Amino acid sequence: MDATFLAEQGAFTLTDLTPALLVGSLVLLVSVAAVRLSVKSGLPSLLLYLAIGLAIGESGLGIQFNSAELTQVLGYAALVLILAEGGLSTSWQGIRASVAPAAVLATVGVVISIAVVGVACRYLLDLPWVTALLVGAILSSTDAAAVFSVLRRVPLPRRITGLLEAESGFNDAPVVILVTALATASADPSHTAAWWVLGWHAAVELAGGSLIGLAIGWLGGQFMRRVASGSSGLFSIGVMSLTVLAYASAAVVHTSGFIACYLAALVLGNMALPHRPAVRAFATSMGWFAQIGLFVLLGLLASPPDMGNQVGRAVVIGLVLLLVARPLSVLVSTTPFRMPWRDQAFLSWAGLRGAVPVVLATVPLTVGAPNLDWIFDLVFVLVVVFTLVQGPTLPWIAERLGVADAYQTLDLAVESTPLEELGAELIQVQVGPQSHLHGVEVFELRLPQGANVTLVVRNGGGFVPEPNTTIRRGDQLLIVATSETKARVERRVRAVSQAGRLAGWRNDA
Repeated sequence: MDATFLAEQGAFTLTDLTPALLVGSLVLLVSVAAVRLSVKSGLPSLLLYLAIGLAIGESGLGIQFNSAELTQVLGYAALVLILAEGGLSTSWQGIRASVAPAAVLATVGVVISIAVVGVACRYLLDLPWVTALLVGAILSSTDAAAVFSVLRRVPLPRRITGLLEAESGFNDAPVVILVTALATASADPSHTAAWWVLGWHAAVELAGGSLIGLAIGWLGGQFMRRVASGSSGLFSIGVMSLTVLAYASAAVVHTSGFIACYLAALVLGNMALPHRPAVRAFATSMGWFAQIGLFVLLGLLASPPDMGNQVGRAVVIGLVLLLVARPLSVLVSTTPFRMPWRDQAFLSWAGLRGAVPVVLATVPLTVGAPNLDWIFDLVFVLVVVFTLVQGPTLPWIAERLGVADAYQTLDLAVESTPLEELGAELIQVQVGPQSHLHGVEVFELRLPQGANVTLVVRNGGGFVPEPNTTIRRGDQLLIVATSETKARVERRVRAVSQAGRLAGWRNDA
């Protein structure tokens, strides 16, 4: 199509590129800096990103944005990346024991939450049944990004964090199906289906999406292992592409793309693939980028002058959700698994809402449901208010309930760990065929104080060496050293490689 014609139609042109890049880069830099404020205040970072969107929107700097359809499209794309990051960074060993209760909480629990909030909306706010259930469905999905931005500061047992991780990965898929069906019924009552028909379709879509996600994850992992590139960057792009392929493949055949994306990522993240730290670091970066873009976009779409009318409704529905719907969902879903009441109480309070409900609040607008514009403002206000209430209090609740551990373990990826903050350096040593490191025992390296050989990889397997472990040709050594001793370590290893275990006695090291 002719570029002049596109320009006349108001399309994005090169003239618009510079200010767009200027604003976009500044927003990203401010968002990165906002993470420090989030950590200090205890507030989920999503609130700060929403505030940035509001600040540059129509009531702030004056940027006009009112496309609910574009927000939904970009929101779904961002959710795909967020789910992919969640699956790739989740350890199967950590969530295996929690999969069953999480699956029940993400299905039966969702239905209970929708029913309770729907009844409240019907009788407290006098809404029609379909609209009341639609509001309940939109608000029934918890948000992993919101929960874990707070829980990173709380040392919780794996039984709780694993369940929250699995629930947040599972519950988006059934909620999207139910919201779409109810919004379509609101737009055209002739499309209203019986509850059992809707349940059957949801079950089929979830089962089909699960099979596609598992298949693409396993087959894609086998493919990537065989064509593994020496470049960790290219390999990471390939793995992320598989998660997007799982979403698209499932959506094309009208099954759940979100559950397919999450399960494919979960399978890939727990396979013995090369470049695993790089893949996880890349996925984390993409997840952060998606979260920032999504929350800022939602802040742009919001109209503060219209939100004041929804504060009362938001408080009423939020209290029902927080004090009745969520606790009842947790109680019914986890009691059969003999979960302690303290864990149930914490899970009830930790059901934070975030980007997913706000994105789903655009669905009634895009399907043409009449007189439901207010739902977006209601959900936006509810998410902000109750995140302000729940987020900062989660550490205190965990301590009061006695569910916080006395210690915390973290999985650290080399590419994403700020080693300079730890004052540490990593040195990888490859023992070549002519190296005199062959036959030297680890203690004979006589590394400077502050340095140690922490891992030896031999014949494809790794192990932690003992002081008398003998180094062999072909070994790969991972040495951790303080920043001050790195240069001395390199000189010492080079000297032993050239002269053997006697290096240094002749003042050559």
